[in-house]
Amino acid sequence: MTLEGSKKKNYVIDTNVLIENPNSVLALRNGNENNIFIPYHVLMELETLKNTPKLRHIVSQVITSLIENRDHITFIRNGNSDSPFTHIVDNYILREIETAQDIQDPILVTNDRLLQLQASLRNIKSEELRDSKPFESESQLYTGFVEEPRNAPPNSFLWRDGKPVMLSPEGERPIGYVNDVWNLKPRTVYQNLALELITSGHVDLVSIQSEAGFGKTYLALAAALYLVLERKEYDKIFVVKPTIEIGAKLGYLPGDIAEKMEPYMKYIFDLLVKLHRQRPANKVFLNPNDEALRLNVKKFEILPLGYVRGMNIENAFVIIDEAQNLSRSEVRALLTRMGEGVKCVCLGDTSQVDNPYLNEANNGLNWIVRKFKGFSNYGHIVLKGDRSRGPITDMVLKSKL
Repeated sequence: MTLEGSKKKNYVIDTNVLIENPNSVLALRNGNENNIFIPYHVLMELETLKNTPKLRHIVSQVITSLIENRDHITFIRNGNSDSPFTHIVDNYILREIETAQDIQDPILVTNDRLLQLQASLRNIKSEELRDSKPFESESQLYTGFVEEPRNAPPNSFLWRDGKPVMLSPEGERPIGYVNDVWNLKPRTVYQNLALELITSGHVDLVSIQSEAGFGKTYLALAAALYLVLERKEYDKIFVVKPTIEIGAKLGYLPGDIAEKMEPYMKYIFDLLVKLHRQRPANKVFLNPNDEALRLNVKKFEILPLGYVRGMNIENAFVIIDEAQNLSRSEVRALLTRMGEGVKCVCLGDTSQVDNPYLNEANNGLNWIVRKFKGFSNYGHIVLKGDRSRGPITDMVLKSKL
């Protein structure tokens, strides 16, 4: 296929773009306005990634998209495309673009900034997928506070006479009191407002952003126990942590899913036990009098992301931990599992992204804030203050170590 003289743009798509958004081929085609090229080494990299438990389902979506758009994709390769040296796959992708004589003015679409630099050194144009960077760390820029009530997002806050006021859909609500949830007293005004969002009946989805040590998970667990065991508004608590590596090895571990997950979620369990000791939460344990406490999965369940994908969750309090390590498609897949009577709290820190295919701006927590800000049943807040987990953590945060 010769494209010389065509006014269409010629996009060459990198692996990380396909993983971040399996529908990127369709988006970049823009009907039939543009041409799509995929280097053969991208297919080789997908072949490797499909065996990665965390990415297997995403790769499957990518492959489906490639098959559905096969007639609109040109795959490019050269004589070295079968090289087994996948650790330098980026070099082979660039070489395949260079040797593709029938592409006029190719544009490499990649979210990999190092690959963008390598491409520029070879005089190959590159750009990010436009839909991959919603805002520069949106979940940090929008703190949950506004300057004035006019056109403010629902469930945001403003300061008035030194006190916070919640701008709920029903009207302004001064927060001059301290929430006491499961004998947990908030240490800062921001923790208090986070509890206000979580315990407000009209708010179905809450996202909380903060650096380590500001008590996101502890607050969410305390609120979960309060709403499930004391107020009985929900029947069960689910905790999902997306970053856990769930693979075949899990099947060899003894016990049920809660026991299999225990090594990966120990800190969640430790926080739960701490809350139990300050106020008994007997129903979440099989036998609260045992020295070795075990979870009662009828009331409290810790699940890997893959288990949630096929579920329909109803009448439950759901905590999604480390949401910054979810991709946009994973956020969509996870939140569409939430049925009637669900309160969902998403926790994260966009400065601690472990997923190699995501970054501080392009991650699940940012997408939640970007897409849901303005809905009447959604709220977001950034936790901050002078006191965090303890004096050593305080020093780390203040010194910006």
